[in-house]
Amino acid sequence: MIVFIARRLVISFFVLLAATFIIYVLTAFAGDPLEDLRQDASPQKATKIADRVERMQLDLPVLLRYVGWLGRIVRGDLGVNRDGQDVATMLGDALSSTMQLVLAATVLAITVGIVIGIVSALRQYSGFDYTVTFAAFVCFSLPLFWVAVMLKQYVAIEFNNWLKDPSIPPVVIGLLALIGGLAFGALTVGERKRRLVGFAVGFAVSGVLFTVLSVTRWFADPGLGTPLILAFGLAAAVGFTALAAGLQYRGPLYAALGAALIGALSSQVLGSAIADPTWLEIGGLLLLTIAVCVGLGYAFGGLQRQQAITATVLTGVFTGGMVFLDRMLQAFAPYATTVRGRPISTIGARTPNYNGDFWQLNLDSAGHLLLPTMALILVSLATYTRYSRASMLEVMNQDYVRTARAKGLPERTVVVKHAFRNGLIPITTLMAFDLAGVIGGAVVTENVFGWRGMGFMFTKGLQEVDPAPVMAFFIVTGTTIVVFNMIADILYAYLDPRIRLS
Repeated sequence: MIVFIARRLVISFFVLLAATFIIYVLTAFAGDPLEDLRQDASPQKATKIADRVERMQLDLPVLLRYVGWLGRIVRGDLGVNRDGQDVATMLGDALSSTMQLVLAATVLAITVGIVIGIVSALRQYSGFDYTVTFAAFVCFSLPLFWVAVMLKQYVAIEFNNWLKDPSIPPVVIGLLALIGGLAFGALTVGERKRRLVGFAVGFAVSGVLFTVLSVTRWFADPGLGTPLILAFGLAAAVGFTALAAGLQYRGPLYAALGAALIGALSSQVLGSAIADPTWLEIGGLLLLTIAVCVGLGYAFGGLQRQQAITATVLTGVFTGGMVFLDRMLQAFAPYATTVRGRPISTIGARTPNYNGDFWQLNLDSAGHLLLPTMALILVSLATYTRYSRASMLEVMNQDYVRTARAKGLPERTVVVKHAFRNGLIPITTLMAFDLAGVIGGAVVTENVFGWRGMGFMFTKGLQEVDPAPVMAFFIVTGTTIVVFNMIADILYAYLDPRIRLS
């Protein structure tokens, strides 16, 4: 393994070196960096041109400029752009903005996409499978800029207007109930009669739910409350226990249910402690939650102690997330008032000069992140759904999966421990490229929503024929691609013992 990593590092170094030379030369020859100054009619025109020529070393050949840039990079100096701004400072601000924009979208797309893809593969040729396949193809074919514009119009502008009187028309309630019924029917496994029952249940539950939300004007002053947090937590406990240990063992289930109960009650106990916390305090509560859940899993797990700890920790973190979400929703009404009833923003990363408590500031960030995150998720989610479905279908037909079933192993064990692990190998390759590409920024999304991230810095550097910010962008993205691909190669050996890195 060490020899493999060392060899990859040496090869990657020379690949990056050659790539930096090509990018630098192409950027330098992309246009005239003095074009804007040549059109300047001020008396300082000659002085400005001389300053820029000296700053960018335009009096030297391109090869010598590249060698000079390479020497500064070795010393850790990214230089300055054509206007004299420090590129390292620009890179730090751009990278922070980009990570804030696309990291959450990418993690959500990976997690949700893989789960939907696996369920679709396990329900092959069912109504759910056909629905997911159709939706994935539609989302994958949508132009990102068009999706972004539609989201700005209908999810931001129209939704903000609707919040002034958040009542749902009966026709819309009927349509939402129909969608809910179709979703329940597609997820129901069995003959037609059983699926029709699932459709009826989904239709009734969705209709009642949205009617209650409309009558109570929930969207104007939202919140979950302890009963809903407890209900979600208990449901999560059953689900995580079924995945991690199976429901035939009571110990892991009792530990997970206990974690859900403690988490729901903590929303009342910690009321004043989280009235205006800091992220450090939130992180401390997360560590405390994990410690308590590990203790519960260890105490009640019995022979399934490891699986019980996994299910309990997942349940505790999920329930804690519900408590966090509830506090955020409780701050929605006062926050919407302070931003004049426009909580969903269409441009920028934050409201200028906005001040508030912890929850209001995070709502402000969430309101600005919502639309670009949705735009990015739509396309990425479709990709991960299709890849994970195809990978699982291929793995489920392998001999070792049939052997595992023939040995009498439970279906949960066959899917989770045998099929899913090997099905992740192609997804790992996709994730490596996707996570590396995230660092490069979402150029189209940043332009549409007015984010000044890595993509903005890159395109501006190209337009201004300014190699320094372009090369800073490339150093970060190129290095990230190399590192993540190396991590993917190492994960191959972990996921499949038959793979050896030699």
